[in-house]
Amino acid sequence: MNSPIDSGTSSPLGATVFPGGVNFSIFSRDCTGVELHLFDRVDDARPSRTVTLHPKRNRTYHYWHTFVPGLGSGQLYGYRVAGPHDPRRGLRFDPYKLLIDPYGRAVAVPAGYSRRAVAEPGDNAAVAMKSVVADPRGYDWEGDIPLKRPFSRTVIYELHVAGFTRPPSSGVTEGKRGTYAGLVEKIPYLQELGVTAIELLPVFQFDARDAPEGFDNYWGYSPISFFAPHAAYSSRPDPLGPLDEFRDMVKALHRAGIEVILDVVFNHTAEGDDRGPTLCYRGLANNFYYTLEPDGETYANYSGCGNTLNANNPIVRRLISDSIHYWVREMHVDGFRFDLASILARDERGDLLENPPLLWDIETDPALAGIKLIAEAWDAAGLYQVGSFIGDSWKEWNGKFRDDVRSFLRGDAGTVTRFASRLLASPDIYGHQEREPEQSINFVTCHDGFTLNDLVSYNRKHNEANGEENRDGTDLNLSWNCGGEGPSDDPAIEALRNRQVKNFLTVTLLALGAPMLLMGDEVRRTQWGNNNAYCQDNETGWFDWGLLEQHSDVRRFVRLLIDARLKRDLAVEDPDLTLNQLLRQARLEWHGVRLGRPDWGDNSHSIALTTWSLTGRFVFHLMVNAWRESLAFELPLVRKQPGVGWRRWLDTSLASPADIVPLDETPAVEGKTYELPPHSLAVMFARAPAGAG
Repeated sequence: MNSPIDSGTSSPLGATVFPGGVNFSIFSRDCTGVELHLFDRVDDARPSRTVTLHPKRNRTYHYWHTFVPGLGSGQLYGYRVAGPHDPRRGLRFDPYKLLIDPYGRAVAVPAGYSRRAVAEPGDNAAVAMKSVVADPRGYDWEGDIPLKRPFSRTVIYELHVAGFTRPPSSGVTEGKRGTYAGLVEKIPYLQELGVTAIELLPVFQFDARDAPEGFDNYWGYSPISFFAPHAAYSSRPDPLGPLDEFRDMVKALHRAGIEVILDVVFNHTAEGDDRGPTLCYRGLANNFYYTLEPDGETYANYSGCGNTLNANNPIVRRLISDSIHYWVREMHVDGFRFDLASILARDERGDLLENPPLLWDIETDPALAGIKLIAEAWDAAGLYQVGSFIGDSWKEWNGKFRDDVRSFLRGDAGTVTRFASRLLASPDIYGHQEREPEQSINFVTCHDGFTLNDLVSYNRKHNEANGEENRDGTDLNLSWNCGGEGPSDDPAIEALRNRQVKNFLTVTLLALGAPMLLMGDEVRRTQWGNNNAYCQDNETGWFDWGLLEQHSDVRRFVRLLIDARLKRDLAVEDPDLTLNQLLRQARLEWHGVRLGRPDWGDNSHSIALTTWSLTGRFVFHLMVNAWRESLAFELPLVRKQPGVGWRRWLDTSLASPADIVPLDETPAVEGKTYELPPHSLAVMFARAPAGAG
């Protein structure tokens, strides 16, 4: 039975709580009718009320709207939208499908949700996701604001909200494991490690069933809402629980001095290709939201996930911009890492735009000034923009840092020049832009690919558990198993692997640029050779807290590296200093095993670098031996004065605790040479003599 309603207003979009009721508004240009369905329970097959929107009273331009008195936060709702089903024109309306609100602030998922069921013909209300009316204005932030820490003092830790605390070994309170609240309980661990920001794998509501039969989509790169926090990451059963629990998490992290960066997926949705379910956008305005091939029926697939959002269409552009503003304004996040960000530079035909409107909107928005913007500057269709992404504030995941550091440290020929450039924030890639060194986000591992332990333990991927006969995941791993595939009881192999792990961590955390670490690399977390664990919501993808004791030496190594990196006497303190200016001001001297004679040839597997801090108070000498035999490196002469001389800060070939020591506890180094065993590196430290610099 229809209920009496007011006409409502077209703005704001979504469900907005006002005194006396809720205003609803959605965009749909080509539909012929819209019904708003209100539900009492998430698994109800029939609505408790239906509001039919009149095309004259409840439509302004292409916006359908209504005001329903007596409603408030917590109300479940969805839409049915009628119109032509004409795929050749890009139209795929289906009045039998219940659709969530693109601007809905919360999403409820019934226990019986089935991706297959909602994709089949017919009524899907009982098993469909439903939007939840939410009023974010009632939350008490207690004075919290985004931290806006400069990138020059940022160390990023990429983690999965659920996987970080899911296993019982986490020690998290039962009932809170795998949730935002569970992550709060592990904040002391993050503080002790020393990281300054966490980068969360997708926390927008996603379709966990978007995976092969029998598996779940664990990583979350299958979004269906760009405003709602993922409900399954909340320990609270009420529909609005995820909002408050997420905000509690952000507030607690900020109090601990840790920023929150979200990995956001604006390049595709969970609706997939033409065989996928109709959950939201396809049933509202398929020809607006998605990039379609010329035939109108086929979805362009630059994401590798079945469809591509038409990001620079004005409607989609506004949706993405409004989402970003919402997460900054109402959820207090500190920044975003944009998955496959190069897709956002494509037009409706898939061609590259010289000045993509969406990216420039984000870049120049004064409300987003100081918010961290990180681009994965490539897509799944071959567009690669590392070093050429637009704007003055976007930072970039430096995929070339990952590849070149992996190649050099495993002993590949012809890589020493590129490795040296990666140590200096990749001036060969970024030097032409007169940007800050931190434009380069330096990482060796991330969620996508081998963990650091597996990088030194496997020569090839082992993804058999994914059910795709090991065909999924990249074959270009640039890994080296150090003498045996997989786990090994051989002490020599294990010692070499531990050395290589510390080599990678040292380079990542000491190189110019902004470093990023992968969850668990500090305790050698393994995925048993799986380099595409997107569907492994189990021990393969989770953090094994039992490793803390087993690999405490690696965790200590990381902690001391981060501590030294963030010391004010050593860090680059001027955030306005460009990479080129820094390199011009810096005093750098390259060496090989002999002083002043670096070997830049293809067969070189060693390099040394002497560098002075910008304050002139300290001098460091880095030596890297990526060769299979020991090498004796000549040490630069440090002017003899009382208290002046080389002191060993770290040497990855030594057992803990000699492998790294606090800077004020460094032992003196005697002699004119320093011998490094195979596949190891060392850093010497000295206070610069008076008058030096």
